[in-house]
Amino acid sequence: MTARIHPQLTIDLSGLNCPLPILRTKKALATLAGGEIVQVTCTDPATPTDFAAFCRQTGNELLEQWQEEARFLFLIKKRSE
Repeated sequence: MTARIHPQLTIDLSGLNCPLPILRTKKALATLAGGEIVQVTCTDPATPTDFAAFCRQTGNELLEQWQEEARFLFLIKKRSE
């Protein structure tokens, strides 16, 4: 991993299954300004595919994703308004 980016917001969505991680992340992004970053932690194994599709469809940028044991972590940069 490279030097860690410092997110403005961190949310832990462990234990939630699709579509809740996407919906909660969308709600969290709405509180941020364009260009700010949210770090999301999930346990649903579908989230890597879901977040890639979510970012493509919404114009937000998936900066980084990685796995730590059974947890999936994502850094998502909110698109500029």
